[in-house]
Parts: sequence; structure tokens; C-alpha cells
Amino acid sequence: MFTHLSDLDLRLIRVFLAIVDAGGVSSAQATLNVGQSTISTQLATLETRLGYRLCERGRGGFALTSRGEQFVDACRALLAAVETFDSTARHVGRKLVGTLTLGMIGNTPVSANARISEAIARFRRRDESVRLSVLVRSPGELEEMLLAGRIQMAIGYFWHRVPSLEYTQIFAEDQFAYCAREHPLFVHAGNVSPDDAAEHAWAWRSYPLPEAGALTPRTIGAVADNMEAVAMLVLSGRHLGYLPEHFAAPYVKDGLLAALNPEFMRYRVAFHMVVRAERGRGSRNAKNDIVDAFIEDMTAAHTA
Repeated sequence: MFTHLSDLDLRLIRVFLAIVDAGGVSSAQATLNVGQSTISTQLATLETRLGYRLCERGRGGFALTSRGEQFVDACRALLAAVETFDSTARHVGRKLVGTLTLGMIGNTPVSANARISEAIARFRRRDESVRLSVLVRSPGELEEMLLAGRIQMAIGYFWHRVPSLEYTQIFAEDQFAYCAREHPLFVHAGNVSPDDAAEHAWAWRSYPLPEAGALTPRTIGAVADNMEAVAMLVLSGRHLGYLPEHFAAPYVKDGLLAALNPEFMRYRVAFHMVVRAERGRGSRNAKNDIVDAFIEDMTAAHTA
């Protein structure tokens, strides 16, 4: 068992995580750029240092032991702490030091992305040394990651409200009903009545859309959890569906899609930036300060 954590131990831990991420000793050779026998020796050395077996390897394949699974989590936490310490030590005196992980949904409007980029530019003009990380996930995943502390802010469309999260609207987008060129309503596009559209099958979202209200169709022939999938279903010519105006624009330009009735068959959805509600309670810390600073810059970018 470890009594004193050394540089050797940290190197062995990094080797171990590389093996786990690669899915086995042989697969880790390309990542570590060393031979299989060397990797096996390093893994065995780490297990000897710990006093227990981390994984099973052999003809049956690679698999973590129960202790190995727990050790993976401890290793990742340790290396994250080492990275934070290293950044803090190198930038002593800076007002904002640490990491900021942003989560976003995909295919946000160009104008919205420009505002977020402006917020990042404002943030970078601060006296800071913050490592930014941006990832794209579904709304549900983003809320789960916020609650688990794996991201500090989420930006996107969220159809329900989690009590322990704060939601601040930053922009909205219009969704219009579309049909494809092969659909029988295409020749009437622009003047299709809601009653006529209701006679046809629709592609709808698999999650609630409270903003759609009475526009929710009677006949839903397909469901999807993202706009790319809805677009694919609509483009088949067998379904009608709502899409963001900016997303549908290239298809409309190429004559592949047309809006059914822009005046009456439309609804607007709000996009929010979301953070944990309790971030400012109690004692202050660097991560809270970073999030608060970025919230200020996001607010300024969207009100300028």
C-alpha cells in the first residue's frame, strides 16, 4: 500500500489510466509508445505498490476488478487535483485561476454562438488564467452533469426546471412547420391551414414541448430527440415537422423544404444558461468566482 506518493507512483497511475482508456495492455501501446512487456511490468509494479490486483488480463480479455474500478475514480480525482494545483502554483497572483467547463446543445443559431463567443472574449480580457473546456451534450445530460459538478454552466433549451439549478434566459429561436418537396402539401406551402396539416403524419420531439401548446399534432408518426433526426424524417416526404428557422434555411434555399404557414404554424423556444443554484452560498472559492465572472460576461454579451 502507498505510504508516500512519489513521482514514480504518479507515472504508474497515468500508465494505468491509459490502459483503462485504451481497453487493455496491448491497445495502450500506441498511446504510451512503449512495448507491451514494459506496460505489463509497470502495471504489475503499481499493483505491488498497492497490495491488490487492479485488473484481470489474459485470454479472457481485459477487465477491472471491483477494487480497480474504485481506484480508477480515485486516480482521476487525484490527477485533476494535481492539474489544478499546478495551474494555481504557476499563476499565483492572478485573480481567476482554475478550470471552467461549459456544456452546450448542438446546432445553436449562428447569432447565439456569436454572443457566446463575445462572452468568452470578454472573459479572456480579465486578469485570469483559466482553462476553458466546451462539450456538446443533450439537455438532459447537461443537467445531470451540472448536478454532478462535472460542468459549471450549461447553455441550451431545457423543457423542465430542476429546483437546485438556476435558469436564466439568454435568447430565443423561432420554430416553423415544414414539409419536404416530395410531400403532397409542398405545392400549397405558405398557405397550408392547421386543419389540413392535421390530416397528415408528423415527426415530433421525444421530450415535452410546452411552448408548442395547441400546435401539438394529433397524428405523430415518428419521434426524435434532436433536430437533425427530425429534419431527416421531414425530408423523407412522409412526415411534417417543426424545425428552427436557421437550421431549415439551407434546405429551403435548395428547394428541399418549405414552411407550411409561417404566420400561424410557428412557436418560439427560449434558451437558457444554467448553473447550480447553491454555488454562491457559504464560503467563496475560486471556482465560484470563475463561474460568477463568466455569468457577468454572458449577461453583458447578451444585453449589449
